[in-house]
Amino acid sequence: MELRHLRYFVTVAEELHFSRAAQRLNIGQPPLSMQIRALEDELGVPLFERSQRRVFLTPAGRAFLVRARQILADAEAARLEVQQIAGLDAGELRIAFTTSAPMTNLMKRVLTTYRQRYPRVTLTLSEAPSEDQREALIERTLDIGLLRQAENAPPVAGLSFETLIDEALVVVLHQGHALAKHASVSIADLANEAFIMHPNGVGTAVDGQIRRMCERAGFTPRVVQEARESTTIVALAASGLGVAVLPAAVRCIQIEGAHFMDFSEPDAHSALLLGKRRDDNSPLVQAFVALCHEVAGTVNDETRPV
Repeated sequence: MELRHLRYFVTVAEELHFSRAAQRLNIGQPPLSMQIRALEDELGVPLFERSQRRVFLTPAGRAFLVRARQILADAEAARLEVQQIAGLDAGELRIAFTTSAPMTNLMKRVLTTYRQRYPRVTLTLSEAPSEDQREALIERTLDIGLLRQAENAPPVAGLSFETLIDEALVVVLHQGHALAKHASVSIADLANEAFIMHPNGVGTAVDGQIRRMCERAGFTPRVVQEARESTTIVALAASGLGVAVLPAAVRCIQIEGAHFMDFSEPDAHSALLLGKRRDDNSPLVQAFVALCHEVAGTVNDETRPV
């Protein structure tokens, strides 16, 4: 029996409706029903009476509800106590991220879980190009950077960078484009295409990687339009203005006409890094780093865990 089983049980007991309880818990109804069944099997008694229209607590369920609430309350009190001792009960954590990072399941899960575990910590979030994040870390105006780094980038004194996920790159083009009928494309297939990219000087490491990929394929990308935001770039590609190459997380952008394609090259990917100062031993930073690695080990979506 785990605490999550107790949370599931209490939520169902409060809602007396499996669908509403599943929605509150942000999980599917079938897995929730299975977990409650497993809890009942472990206890050896039914906790709920189920009919086609209603769900009722059994006498055993009513008694168990009192105990479950007390156990969860004690666990929460213990969590707050140790967080206070460790310095995790208050403070501010300043985090910057690249434009595509919030679209990854990794970042969404990390932020949600961090807020749940450390509700009294203020998360100050900002979007910034990778180069700006490195400067802010050096200047101590930033605690954590979620960024990408150019190939063969020299080490930065005093900073450490850890790979969280190795994310595939995808081609974005109009769904009526001649290449859209193929299962995948190579970078060489884009030699005669018009490109949509971020402006020079924005500090986006992915664009530098794209240019190097094109150079290795024997051509220089012909850039016809620039835009700072990934969403704008996807929209322009969906309009047929040109093609774009972006991290796979942009697949979540639902714009009419946009078509996403995988590369045939195995090295068409970009690492999302966690950057911090080497001498930063703040409990808030350490907890965030540990959580990032915890979540990165379970992510199984558009990224490839490292």
